[in-house]
Amino acid sequence: MEFRSFLIKYAEIGTKGKNRYLFEDALIKQIKRALKEVEGHFVITKESGRIYVDAEGDYDYDEALDALKRVFGIVWICPMVQFEDRDYENIKKQIVAYMDQVYPDKHLTFKVNARRGDKSYPHMSEEINRDMGEVILNAFPETKVDVHHPDVMLHIEVRKKVNVYSLMIPGAGGMPVGTNGKAMLLLSGGIDSPVAGWMIAKRGVKIDAVYFHAPPYTSERAKQKVVDLAKLVARYSGPIALHVVNFTDIQLYIYEKCPHEELTIIMRRYMMRIAERIATETGCIGLITGESIGQVASQTMQSLLCTNEVCTLPVYRPLIGFDKQEIVDISEKIDTYETSVLPYEDCCTIFVAKHPVTKPSLDRIKRSERNLQEKIDEMVEEAIQTKETIWCD
Repeated sequence: MEFRSFLIKYAEIGTKGKNRYLFEDALIKQIKRALKEVEGHFVITKESGRIYVDAEGDYDYDEALDALKRVFGIVWICPMVQFEDRDYENIKKQIVAYMDQVYPDKHLTFKVNARRGDKSYPHMSEEINRDMGEVILNAFPETKVDVHHPDVMLHIEVRKKVNVYSLMIPGAGGMPVGTNGKAMLLLSGGIDSPVAGWMIAKRGVKIDAVYFHAPPYTSERAKQKVVDLAKLVARYSGPIALHVVNFTDIQLYIYEKCPHEELTIIMRRYMMRIAERIATETGCIGLITGESIGQVASQTMQSLLCTNEVCTLPVYRPLIGFDKQEIVDISEKIDTYETSVLPYEDCCTIFVAKHPVTKPSLDRIKRSERNLQEKIDEMVEEAIQTKETIWCD
């Protein structure tokens, strides 16, 4: 069967009370954005807790489904048949035709689940369940009814039109992007930060990103890798403004003036300072990192304390309690893993000390940073003013 319509189901949006329409409208906006890249023309409408996507003319079913699977806020995607003629005998004919086309092998169990959204319709839900089950059994004697664990759950919704569907394809879940503010992701070329950005975007947060580039110690291929990662995350989150900051001079200055075992922490603190400045200037109200407790020296509890101390904006770390394999599993699910493991170094790995401090003292770190007072503020300002912004979509 060629499906021309999709019923879009959401979950959390339904709990938003009088503000629900705002979330529905945001979800529709994201659906339209996702389907722009799909061959065909689509009309999106909503009706009393239902969102419909209708294809007009030829379209690519698989591409449309893949696009809808990447829209945060969608819990289920239901390819459906929709028709206007609510005559009871016509519904029976449509149900038989649906079962015949969608399920060539009739050796299956089924259950009919009817919902009478229009209470003026003369046939009650239980009556529809009984009568439609009867016509299926008569048309296809090899089928059987199983009300507990059916192979096919056939949904019939009687509204202004009649919706018939049985396929329920999982969506991305979460909340529509743009309904929960905007935050700045510190994006590196590793596995963790793209996953962190994806997870926060899933909660409805619009994300931008900042990447710290260190030429000539990091190559243009390393930069392109990060751009590619931003584009992969943007398939879910919508367009990302990627701010590329030249961090070379700052890193070299820290390397020259500060104890080498503290390099990673001090560099990280200046990355957070710069990211927060850019975040504030671009309307972000939080920072996002891919840190996980104890994964590396800069992510121990003591190190995170030192990193956090320079920030006034909240820092969101969605991976904080994940182990590496859990993060890898998500990166594979969202198709960022293969790009993340390409062998191009980012600026964090070039200046790593042989024996980095794992339990840094905040007071000692601050004392070490006094060695930078002569030039560091000027260098930070120059790095911010000369940043390059790349739009990734």
